[in-house]
Amino acid sequence: MRFLAASGLAPLAEVPLRSGRRLDLLALAPDGEFWAVEIKSGAADFRADRKWPEYRDFADRFFFAVGPGFPLELLPHEVGVIIADRFEATLWRQAPRAPLAPSRRRALLLRFARLAAQRLLNHTDPFWAPERTAQLSSNSHSSIK
Repeated sequence: MRFLAASGLAPLAEVPLRSGRRLDLLALAPDGEFWAVEIKSGAADFRADRKWPEYRDFADRFFFAVGPGFPLELLPHEVGVIIADRFEATLWRQAPRAPLAPSRRRALLLRFARLAAQRLLNHTDPFWAPERTAQLSSNSHSSIK
């Protein structure tokens, strides 16, 4: 997350998607581009993961973040690669851009903004009941004009 923020993006961790999946990281660039980052702890973690291709539908660019020493030849060539440890990271390979459809971008932008605002509220207001956040995100907003 530090690498993404230092690169000018606004990252969020553990972002739930409409598909029911959860992205490790989703970052928003100043130009509105979304970067998805799937973190892999090792080769066995990568080999066991069959869901990562679904995440590509929720970002303009898709990356794996792996640790130093990860066997990079395992990773597909059509994704970006970030090599990171606990303290620093580097962009090893830029991900190709696959622009989101406008309707998907709008829905994702709204989801991203609401999630960020809800997390900020939970963090800054000690009297707010965090369980209400789930109610807000699932309620109909038909009464909001």
